[in-house]
Amino acid sequence: MAAQSTHDTDILILGSGGAGLFAALHAHKAAPELAITVAVKGLLGKCGCTRMVQGGYNVALAKEDSVERHFMDTIEGGKWLPDQELAWKLVTLAVERIHELENELGCFFDRNADGTVHQKAFAGQTFDRTVHKGDLTGIEIINRLAEQVWARRIDRLEEHRAVELVKAADGGLSGVLFIDMRTGEYSFVRAKAVLLATGGGPTMYRYHTPSGDKSCDGLAMALRAGLALRDMEMVQFHPTGLLAGTHTRMTGTVLEEGLRGSGGFLLGGNKERFMPAYDPKAERATRDFVSRAMFTEIRKGNVTPNGGVYISMAHLGPERVRREFKGMVERCADCGFDLAGGLVEVVPTAHYMMGGVEFAADCSTTLPGLFVAGEDSGGVHGANRLGGNGVANSTVFGAVAGDTMARWVRRHGRLAEPVDMDAAIARCEQPLRAGKGDLEAIRERLYDTMWERVGIIRDAQGLTRASRELADLDDELNRIGIGGGTRAFNLSWHDWLNLKSLVAVSRVIAGTALAREDSRGAHFREDFPEPGALETSAFTSIRNDAEVTMKPVVFTRVRPGQSLLGQAASHAT
Repeated sequence: MAAQSTHDTDILILGSGGAGLFAALHAHKAAPELAITVAVKGLLGKCGCTRMVQGGYNVALAKEDSVERHFMDTIEGGKWLPDQELAWKLVTLAVERIHELENELGCFFDRNADGTVHQKAFAGQTFDRTVHKGDLTGIEIINRLAEQVWARRIDRLEEHRAVELVKAADGGLSGVLFIDMRTGEYSFVRAKAVLLATGGGPTMYRYHTPSGDKSCDGLAMALRAGLALRDMEMVQFHPTGLLAGTHTRMTGTVLEEGLRGSGGFLLGGNKERFMPAYDPKAERATRDFVSRAMFTEIRKGNVTPNGGVYISMAHLGPERVRREFKGMVERCADCGFDLAGGLVEVVPTAHYMMGGVEFAADCSTTLPGLFVAGEDSGGVHGANRLGGNGVANSTVFGAVAGDTMARWVRRHGRLAEPVDMDAAIARCEQPLRAGKGDLEAIRERLYDTMWERVGIIRDAQGLTRASRELADLDDELNRIGIGGGTRAFNLSWHDWLNLKSLVAVSRVIAGTALAREDSRGAHFREDFPEPGALETSAFTSIRNDAEVTMKPVVFTRVRPGQSLLGQAASHAT
């Protein structure tokens, strides 16, 4: 079977989160004559992880703050594993992006009485630098970005699922193969440049924050295309995922970082605080540390009725909580909890993937014509992402990608004929032709394996077992299908494809976690609890079906033990 339709464009953007939409706007501004197409699995402006951002956007705006201070917080929070040139670009260009969001795109962020932008406290930072719109910041950003995209001559392919990066005969990229979810037909879009900005989405864990349609498709496609991924063992768990029981999909949804940043307490099942015993920063420690402390209390049995811990805000004053965290109060109320005056059950929830495609500071990759930005990329955050740095990452590098692709297409862009797409189509057809299997049973086994053995606390025995279990799940998926059915809006078909991507990426997470025999940030090995020498820091790099390679971190701006703040800056390389 061949693709039933074809379409040509100059720039093809996969994903309509902060990275994809910023890339589209910047590419259009830089080269308005180019044809730009945004392809999205759902509806533009109504899906993706950026829209779900609650807390805010880290940026050094205050006179007492500085980009150097933001940079050091990012490097130290990332346990010295971030690519320092990427981190520097993040903190410096965030200042430009926040002004662009306000002054050009129309975002309304909360302000102080004197008219300056209000910046709140987020855990793991030495300064209150998180810009926000209440606790619904992502909706404000995506609504304004989507409006601007709709107002321009930018094409949209909605409800189109990308399934393969299709190469050209010369080894470059020809375009992308899609399934039109409305009809079930295959569509091929040929492009001069492609941006991978599908987002991450660690929904292979039992408790997760992204919506179920996020299934790491971009990373799975990158693996099949032979690209190297870095830091894939670094999966961030947000400490406070709502724990509302098995009867609702609200379980796992984030209760934002600002709750702890403003003074919220975490309590065990005995209704006593436990964080001061783990870290002097208590609830304002970094996400990885708080998540491990919570998981340790859960393993001890100091749990709530649903098996988590409590978050308590009432001591701050119910009226203040209702005023400052209106969205969170309403979210909890929908599930029967009183956040302002009572206790809410929470559990660490898989939230963000620090790992992704290895890429350069201009968002290019080793595959000519392919660029990457946002959560599909690796190296910006290292071992731990600071809350508020995620949406900054997406908007900063989305804009960089748009500018870069516009220049690249003008200089090097060409439409190339694709190499055979039959193998990719056959892979997608397999579940339609095979007999019906129990996909939910496979999903439950995936949840068990990843939560119990590749989750917050790991060891060699568990990771080795997980690798075997994930290989078995992959084999089982290859044997079963959905027993035919119509192609149009066939959710079972897409569920199989989701699981196939999730299992592929899960195998990489388990493999890199087994290879990293130290503990850094989000990756904690009980059998190797020490971080190792920071001066010899290395990141993991893996290609599909290949051994993990440890690559040394190059300290281009500052070395461990030094700082860009104060006199030590003069010794940095």
